[in-house]
Amino acid sequence: MIASERCLPTGVIGILSSLLLLASCATAPPPRNVNDACAIFAEYGDWYPKAKAASRRWNVPIPVLLAIIHQESAFRSDAQPPRTWYLGFIPGSRPSSAYGYSQALEGTWDRYTVAIGHRGADRDDFADAVDFTGWYVNETTLRTGIARSDAYRQYLAYHEGQAGFAKGTYRNKPWLLERAQKVSRQAARYGSQLARCESQLLARS
Repeated sequence: MIASERCLPTGVIGILSSLLLLASCATAPPPRNVNDACAIFAEYGDWYPKAKAASRRWNVPIPVLLAIIHQESAFRSDAQPPRTWYLGFIPGSRPSSAYGYSQALEGTWDRYTVAIGHRGADRDDFADAVDFTGWYVNETTLRTGIARSDAYRQYLAYHEGQAGFAKGTYRNKPWLLERAQKVSRQAARYGSQLARCESQLLARS
């Protein structure tokens, strides 16, 4: 025990320990401007090397990775589907086990961790989530032939699953087709933004 602890009542030490534990578990807030890739990486300087590593590992463009995460969670590390509530105050179950930046389902995340040999990967860790997104896009390309740079079709397969995409389950979902268009446009914006700042990001990383 350090000297300062000897001067504190046991109850105070317990409270301080609890506060430190809560602080260590607090999740980082999303970037202030989630629509600008340069602003995202300027605010979270360690995210660019992580996104670049995932891009190189799976041969998936960074704008595609970011656009999918933007759509799925708006870069909120603890994002989850909303619960069903009964009588306005009784919490029910969530519609799926999706969680974290990439909104990966538990079963799909388990497949990913086994495939890469990293059981300790966390869905609320940006490095793990962006790598997962790259892995999934790459798997989609291998299974369906969709180009890794095709944000529109990659998002459809991301949402419906590779088997669902192959069956065309997205065709009768106009809202999903519209959402995939948004992902495609966002990927194009991110690409234009990175074109003006990526040389600086590379120099710093």
